Amino acid sequence: MSARTAPATGAARAGLVADAALALLAERGMRGLTHRAVDEAAGLPQGSTSNLARTRQALLELAVRRLAEREARVLALHEMPDPRGGLDALVDALAFATHRALTRNRELTLARYELALEATRRPELRAYFDATGARFREQLGALVTAMGSADPARHVLSLVAWADGLMFSCVAGSFSAEVPGPDEVRAGLRELMDGMLGR
Repeated sequence: MSARTAPATGAARAGLVADAALALLAERGMRGLTHRAVDEAAGLPQGSTSNLARTRQALLELAVRRLAEREARVLALHEMPDPRGGLDALVDALAFATHRALTRNRELTLARYELALEATRRPELRAYFDATGARFREQLGALVTAMGSADPARHVLSLVAWADGLMFSCVAGSFSAEVPGPDEVRAGLRELMDGMLGR
């Protein structure tokens, strides 16, 4: 990773530190995430990350918060077409967002899996990780409700499980060399949604 010129203080520096932490998680895994390594990756003076996030827990929470912000931009659920206008446009948009996570945002997806696994060992991180994910599930729940879902909670679980399974398999699993194209992602998603909605 190349060093960058850091902003002096404030939210921009916090974002720089968090982005460097996510990049390290994707590149080196949890063992490679140290305050010193983040300083180096972000091009900051030694001790800068510790001043911002004194403990490892604080650094992980900073990374989770930034992950949620960046994934929200990748998935852009708030920009999805109105489901009442027809399923085709919504499936296209969801499939495009999923494919972005598999390709252009692969490192971000890898970092999420690193953080999710770490959360299974740290109850305090688990609560924080789940709270950030709840906002995404609420948005997805509103979408499936507007599509006419008879059981939104169960259908949200099915959609998340399908997307997570696809992303894990293609980013870190046995299909990592066979990433599906946008049309394949769309076909799988359409089959799932047709089954959920009884189409």
